[in-house]
Amino acid sequence: MMIKKTISVMAVIAMVFSATVTANAQEDKTYTMWENIMLTPDNTKLKVLSENMRKHNAKYHNKAPYNATVYNIVSGPNSGKIIWQMGPMHYKHNDSRPSEGGHDEDWRDNVMPFIKKINTIEYWTQDDKLSNTSMLQGDGINYPLLFVRVGEIEKDQVSSISLFYKYVSKTVKAMDGVNPWGLYYNEFRQGNLGRHVASVSFYKNWTEFDEEENNFKKTFEKVHGEENWQMFIDMANRTFSNSWDEIWSYNKHMSGH
Repeated sequence: MMIKKTISVMAVIAMVFSATVTANAQEDKTYTMWENIMLTPDNTKLKVLSENMRKHNAKYHNKAPYNATVYNIVSGPNSGKIIWQMGPMHYKHNDSRPSEGGHDEDWRDNVMPFIKKINTIEYWTQDDKLSNTSMLQGDGINYPLLFVRVGEIEKDQVSSISLFYKYVSKTVKAMDGVNPWGLYYNEFRQGNLGRHVASVSFYKNWTEFDEEENNFKKTFEKVHGEENWQMFIDMANRTFSNSWDEIWSYNKHMSGH
């Protein structure tokens, strides 16, 4: 079992489904948030979609905070779909997001005709204190593969999330080597969709999946004590009702970069 895979397995990403998170983000002016739109493309028109989305993003989404990044979901239940991501941003930026100057017409006429379905539009905030994304050194493009684990929180276990991820965060930060890892919260409730929380491990290439060793448990026991490992596993089983893994692959062309 690989280091980062184990981290994601043990540290199912958290995106909280209570209004408390949204309120906290609005109060904290330093919060980091992204808008994610999951799209199902028309597979018979991928070439046209790729070119048109590239042109759209290069023209209208090439400056902060409206930078656009596109990922292909290449594993998991959403395989074949794409993620169109904008940010990092704050809520206030939606008031002045690109809409005029042909933006909306271009999206309507040159992108949407080649999309079969808009699956979700979500806002995700990063837990800056618990995350380990400083290891990305400001350039996530150097890590084009994202190993994402999405988790659904049991209704009576929301209060456990903070403690659970404190264990995970302290362990990840104590591990040897470079282990960029992020913890994210879904700003709005998803109903039957779940998708409450998510953890992301960042990879430079697929070879890293083969090369890494499993030392999460070893580090956890060193930091928190061997006697607390089973407690941690029981907490994970108790806290989450469901979870699944996805790998996202950065699409440089469609991102307009």
